[in-house]
Amino acid sequence: MTSRQGRDGTTVEEGEERRPFSGKSDQPDALTEEIRQLSTLDMDGLRIRWRKETRRPAPAHLSKGLLLRMLAYRIQAAALGDLDRETRKALDRFARDRRKEAAEDGKAKSSRPARTLKPGTVLVREWDGQLHRVTVTANGYAWNGETFASLSTVAKSITGTSWSGPRFFGLVDKKGSRRRSPADAQMEEAP
Repeated sequence: MTSRQGRDGTTVEEGEERRPFSGKSDQPDALTEEIRQLSTLDMDGLRIRWRKETRRPAPAHLSKGLLLRMLAYRIQAAALGDLDRETRKALDRFARDRRKEAAEDGKAKSSRPARTLKPGTVLVREWDGQLHRVTVTANGYAWNGETFASLSTVAKSITGTSWSGPRFFGLVDKKGSRRRSPADAQMEEAP
């Protein structure tokens, strides 16, 4: 088993359970300053710090904000102690139950209403120099003589890679917010 030096000066065996959070720190000001300095780093700096802390490359898909929060958590856990085993088990149970509920509902609950496309609506998207027309039907989405259950499967068939169908067809923006159509704007302008 290999060991490493912890932030508090103790030796920690790899794979060893971290001590539970005590709520006390010998150096709260130093810890606060270390976390404050994290917020001044750019994405490359955060990735370097992640590698230093974890001895692994940072996951490429993480945003700067999420990477910053994960690093801050790891630094605090190393200095103050991590969650105890019972708390971690309770959180895992809670997450598992939420996933199970979402699966039973058929999908995760969303805070924004889903956009409803009426059958007969034609979505047009140019991809790789070719124009693609998808018709909304009562049973899904028709493209190239086939019917698909979701826009995402149509987008994947067109591009060969996974896409958010609504985003691919311009129904939502990069952040997942519904885009305003010209018809929406006209309705808002009408007296």
